[in-house]
Amino acid sequence: MMRVDAYTHFIPTRFFKEVMSAGNHKDIGKRMMGVPSIYDVNVRLKVVDKFKDYAQILSYPMPPFELMTKSGKETEEYAKIVNDGFAELCEQHPDHFPGWVAQAPLAAPDCGVREAARAMKMGALGVQIYTNVAGKPIDHPDFDPFWKAMNKTGTPIWMHPSRTAATPDYATETKSKYEIWWTLGWSYETAAAMSRLVFSKILDKYPKLKIITHHMGGIVPMLEGRIGPGWDQIGARTSDEDYQKLKKSLKKRPLNYFKENFYTDTAVFGGKPATECGLAFYPTEKVVFASDCPFDPEKGTYYIRETLKILDSIDMSKKKRKAIMYGNLEDITGRTLVK
Repeated sequence: MMRVDAYTHFIPTRFFKEVMSAGNHKDIGKRMMGVPSIYDVNVRLKVVDKFKDYAQILSYPMPPFELMTKSGKETEEYAKIVNDGFAELCEQHPDHFPGWVAQAPLAAPDCGVREAARAMKMGALGVQIYTNVAGKPIDHPDFDPFWKAMNKTGTPIWMHPSRTAATPDYATETKSKYEIWWTLGWSYETAAAMSRLVFSKILDKYPKLKIITHHMGGIVPMLEGRIGPGWDQIGARTSDEDYQKLKKSLKKRPLNYFKENFYTDTAVFGGKPATECGLAFYPTEKVVFASDCPFDPEKGTYYIRETLKILDSIDMSKKKRKAIMYGNLEDITGRTLVK
């Protein structure tokens, strides 16, 4: 059976040479520069070739353009370079890379909408955004034009966590230590962004949004009890807001939004308990296979191999396996990815 990896990362050649290599990148930027298979297409092709009946959907990794420059015009130009590069790469290697995800910069009003429309005309499967925009929450009114446009066009949205060492673990400190901002912070960040979309009523206002959350939605599956019966009592722990009134104004129970309004992927770094927890939490039609290649100890192959091994070890029907491996992604994008 064919397996289409829905969330893998790559930096197109021009962007790597003209922007990444020319910049002084720290933390997550440093990580990008240290993984050859994220910018060398020949190395990446060899990674894909190691697995039978396997192909990758490409998306840009980190850092977000909004953290690389404060210029809305420049973030849009960065997106154009990356998106043009993906279109060319997938055209050259359709068997290895049957699709790509465009970057939709949100640094300035409407630029994400404009670039998303351009990229979709070029053949993108959808667009990628981050869980915040240079620290600004994604339910901020500035981003309403983006949500409105994506709802109208039905454009799938890949949502990637973003958090840096500048967000401290404790209020008395100035930075996060021990890469806690990444190891634990990104999973929290994902869940927080999903929650903001629920309680801001963006999902009620734009019910046709198709959002694929990375890494099984972070900590969400493990916290079903808190999100369910816990948040059914929202407001009991708050003195200055009437959150029960807010809850009653929602169109469904908070827990149901997380199960019904979001898609997610299997990229949990080779963790079997996390995979089983996620598959138990989300309906089958909401899950797509992904590995997060190439961020692993073997520079590209480990997460693919371990994710496939875990999924192969789980007893499921052929229909369910096909849906997760590529069928759901085809349904979400409206594209035929497996011929």
